[in-house]
Formats: sequence, C-alpha cells, structure tokens
Amino acid sequence: MSKRLFGTDGIRAVAGEEPLDPATVRRFGVALTRSLGRTAPRVVLGRDTRESGPWLRDALAAGIAAGGGAAVDLGVVTTPGLAWVLRARGYDAGVMISASHNPFEDNGLKAFDSAGVKLSDDVERNIEALILDTGVDDPGEQAGSTRKQTSDVDGYVEHLVGALDRGRLSGLRIALDCANGAACQIAPRVFRDLGAEVLTIGVAPDGRNINLDCGSLHLEKLAEFVRANGCDSGLAFDGDADRCLAVDRHGRVVDGDAILFVTGRRLKRDGRLPGDAVVATIMSNFWLEERLGAEGVQLHRTKVGDKYVLETMHRRKLALGGEQSGHVIFGDHATTGDGILTGLQLLDAVLAGDESLDRIVDGIEPYPQVLINVRVSDKPDLRSHAIIGPAVQGVEDTLAGTGRVVLRYSGTEPLVRVMLEGKDADQVGEQAESLAEVIRDELGV
Repeated sequence: MSKRLFGTDGIRAVAGEEPLDPATVRRFGVALTRSLGRTAPRVVLGRDTRESGPWLRDALAAGIAAGGGAAVDLGVVTTPGLAWVLRARGYDAGVMISASHNPFEDNGLKAFDSAGVKLSDDVERNIEALILDTGVDDPGEQAGSTRKQTSDVDGYVEHLVGALDRGRLSGLRIALDCANGAACQIAPRVFRDLGAEVLTIGVAPDGRNINLDCGSLHLEKLAEFVRANGCDSGLAFDGDADRCLAVDRHGRVVDGDAILFVTGRRLKRDGRLPGDAVVATIMSNFWLEERLGAEGVQLHRTKVGDKYVLETMHRRKLALGGEQSGHVIFGDHATTGDGILTGLQLLDAVLAGDESLDRIVDGIEPYPQVLINVRVSDKPDLRSHAIIGPAVQGVEDTLAGTGRVVLRYSGTEPLVRVMLEGKDADQVGEQAESLAEVIRDELGV
C-alpha cells in the first residue's frame, strides 16, 4: 500500500499548506505521540533556519501535549544532531522540522524512533491512518509547553570532534559552505576544534536564504571560493546538514559515490569494513561498483532513500552506505546521514592514503547517465505494463553487458524518472529518449 502523507523522507510541502498547515501538524503531533504506546513520552524537536520553523514547532508541541506527551526543544540543530541527541539522551521520539535541500518556502517533518532511526514505512502508515482514517481531532491552538534543552547540542559537537584524533586536520585549509542552514554554528566549530584552518560561506541565515544559490545543490560558488582562496578542499552541506558533497582544490565535484569509494576503500584496507561490503542505491554510478569490486568490496543496492540504505545496512550488519546525493551513513558513528561527519571521514581517509583528493578525482571516470522525468496521469507497475514492459525489456537487451535501466516513480510528484546508464553516451541518450517517449504515449498527461 502506498503512503498518503509521507514521502521518501518524511512529510514535506509548502509551509502553511496542507499537510503542513497548523491543524494537520497538530494532528500529526497527536498521532505520533499516541503511536509510541507509552505514558507521557518525551519527544525532542529540532529545526533548521527557515522562517516557518518556530510556528511549526509550536503547532507540533501543541499536538504532542494533546496526545499526552512532552516536547523538548533543541532549537536550530542538524538532522543528524537531533538523531544523536535523541538516542544519547534517551528520548522516546524526535521530529526534525526541515525540508532539507528545498527552498525556504517549503518545510517538512522527519520523525525518528527512540533508536534515532527514521520511522519505518509501517509506522508511517499507522500514523497516516490515525490522522486520515481514525479522525484524530485538531486539539486547537492552545500552546503546548516546550522545554529548551539547547545544551544537548554541545554533546553532539563533542561526539563529532571525537570521531577523529585531536589535531588530525592541522595544516589543512578547508572551505565550508553551510547553506545558510542548520550547520552554520556547528560545522565551523567542529573543523576548527580538529585543527583545520576554516573559511566559510553560507553562514548568514535570515530565514529565507537557506539553500539559496549555496550549499550542496549549488557547488559552483564553493568551487570558485576554493580556487580563489587556495584551499585544499571544500565541503558543502544542505539545509539540515544530513548530506555533504565536496570539491577538490581545483573545484571539481566529489559526489556521494566518490565519497563512498574513498571511505569504503580506506575502511577495507584497515580491516574495518564488516562483510567487505558497502550499500548504495539504484542511482549510484556503475563505476563505483567496478572500483569497489577491484578493492574486494561488494556493492549492495537499495531503492532511493537513506532510510532504505540504513535498513539494508542493519539487515546485512554492514557499516557503510549512502547515496550519490551525499547522504552517507557511517554505522559506527551515526544512525542517519550526517554531512559534517561525512566531511570529516572523507578528509581523514584522504590523509590516511597515498593520494591527494585531486589525484583521486583524476582517476574517476563515471559511466554516462541520462535522467528524464516524464509527467504521468497514473502509476501502474511499469514492467508489467502491456506496452511499456516489453519496451523496457528491449532497451535492456540492447544495453546488455554495457549498461542498465532504472525506472522509479517520484514519491511526491506525478512523475516517473527514467534513468539509463552505459558506456556509450550516444546510445544511452537515444535509448533513454525512446523509452521516455513510450511512457509518455501510454501514461502522459
């Protein structure tokens, strides 16, 4: 059964519009609290720097109070920071108010269980049923009290600093782009405490400039800044800092696949990679699979979403997984993607090896990929469709041994994403356009 409120990463919408209107958010707070099945549960709340964050916190706290719980407010904190505090301080659940890399008009609710892990699909469906089917009442605008506990964030900072040896980054000149988001206060402090010389951009949030021409979706500004200031490398986070992408000293992009390769290879060589395996999603480029294989590391793939990466890591008892977008999970340190931790682990792995980051980038040759979004009126099973299924099989037969086809529906929009990858860029482009046209003819609006 598909989900009705939750997407691949919580509930996300324009702040103020359903399902992120005050009444629905209050009802979500009630439903979440009831779903915990505990007496007077404590729910910890965090938010990024969007101007809608405070009123969403207040609506959520009112719902939690009406459901019999108590809300604790961390203030502005990263999503992985909230997850760490939740687990380390023994809270019953947590909610991060953030729309991650989206513009400021959007916001979202990312809920976590007591282990600091994003809620499973089954729990999300249960909460949806409480709201949409059982008819949880809106408790109204009466304020739900929140207790400030911002000092817990200091423990998270200490946790990050403790991930590396003290002074490990001494001598490095690092640029950080904090996306005018949740990492603004935390990230520079961590990297300076570990000895790096830190230069920053994207550290002046005003409630509306989060992710605006900065952060992990807009690496061109960081690349220029790194080159202009002679930095060894640059790291860019998104609005809630659960992802990290990098640039080398020449300003070339180091994506999540490259980060998985560098850190996975280091862990393998150090004997710290359980199962000699790494988890990635169906979107990761095939070069990663090939290069890890040459290092004796197997790549397991999941559907898109870091929660599914983590589920596979847990099921297979693995320690490293992530997405091309920069969500990387280091299971020995965190229960979710952590951009700041990812940046630290990347730099540490480079320092431990015999190649600079730019030399590593020199040796990476991704397979050509083409991604086409097709707007659709319905979302049937594509591979069993009478017309589309054989067309997909025909493309796969054409690419056999040289490429692959990935089809997936958007979790929040009426779109099917058609991704083809292969060694021959012209062939991949032609086949992608051909398959997209078939889907457009059969399902297009």
